[in-house]
Amino acid sequence: MSFIFSLLQLFSIFAFATCGSYSGQFTLSVECSNKTESKPNIKVDFEYPFKLHQEYFEAPTCRGGATTKVFLVGDYSSSAEFFVTIAVFAFLYSLGALVTYIFLQNKYRENNKGPMIDCIVTAVFAFLWLVSSSAWAKGLSDIKLATDPELIKNQILACESQENKCQEVRDPVMSGLNTSVAFGFLNCIIWLGNLWFVFKETGWTAPFMKYPPPAQEKQPAPDTYAQGQGYAQQDSYGQQGGYQPDYYGQQPEYNQQGYSQGGYSQQGVPTSFSNQM
Repeated sequence: MSFIFSLLQLFSIFAFATCGSYSGQFTLSVECSNKTESKPNIKVDFEYPFKLHQEYFEAPTCRGGATTKVFLVGDYSSSAEFFVTIAVFAFLYSLGALVTYIFLQNKYRENNKGPMIDCIVTAVFAFLWLVSSSAWAKGLSDIKLATDPELIKNQILACESQENKCQEVRDPVMSGLNTSVAFGFLNCIIWLGNLWFVFKETGWTAPFMKYPPPAQEKQPAPDTYAQGQGYAQQDSYGQQGGYQPDYYGQQPEYNQQGYSQGGYSQQGVPTSFSNQM
């Protein structure tokens, strides 16, 4: 969070610095039929807060060396000042939030009020950045038209005569003001991104979180060890005193040569009888 607050401060500084410190200039040339009355290098300055109706320059009338004041048209201070004001307050708030987040962490999270207030203020600033940047973009477009030398020379009386020649020498450089508009919309995006991080810290997302279902308990597996012990006991009992199932119902095998002590031959005939034959 501290990195985000630092980023907000940095881009807020860029926004009001590029707009609030701007000063521009354009140059016109008026050549009268009488060359001595000509002014080939008329410089016109204007600056923030762009109250152009208060800016003027001296232009020759090409009539006996007299000059006349030519005022610019338009007052665009409202959109410019609104934009700079939002940038300054955004910087101050982000600075205060950074100090609170670093040094007063316990106070910030006490009863969860800090994240809630921060979330609401962040949402307001994101909206104000969008409004002020849009208003300033429209104001800048009007300023470019009001300071266009091609349009301003039409306001000079001497330029209405075909005998005199009026032309623009240099257009004003507006790159700094274009950058300020870009920083304004970039600030809007960054504050919207910060809104998501602050919103997660408020705890308001807890009722909408879907937790995974609890894992089902596994049924205990049959005790194969106990069953194996039972079968082993049954086998040992059959070997010790009972009938063995493998040999039940089978006659015992006799020695093919008969009983050596019983006197029977292989066919079971007495030996003495065989000798008589």
